[in-house]
Amino acid sequence: MHYVIQTRIIFSSLLLAITVLLFGGCSTMDKLNRTEKGAIIGTGSGALLGGAVGGGTGAILGGVGGGVVGGVIGHETDDRRRRHNR
Repeated sequence: MHYVIQTRIIFSSLLLAITVLLFGGCSTMDKLNRTEKGAIIGTGSGALLGGAVGGGTGAILGGVGGGVVGGVIGHETDDRRRRHNR
């Protein structure tokens, strides 16, 4: 059982890394602000990790939680950048 969980986490981490690299090269990602990028990356990573740990329900909860946290972090980064550029 422990081996299965480790395998899922490793697989999910690799899939997340590949997804981030692919999105990083998209021209659409350049047009998004940091709030939107954070929400997208947080949703994907939360869903992958949640799915690896808790199955279908974990993926849903991880996706929602990751999206919220990623969006908040991105928003704070956007705010900090706007205040710095004033």
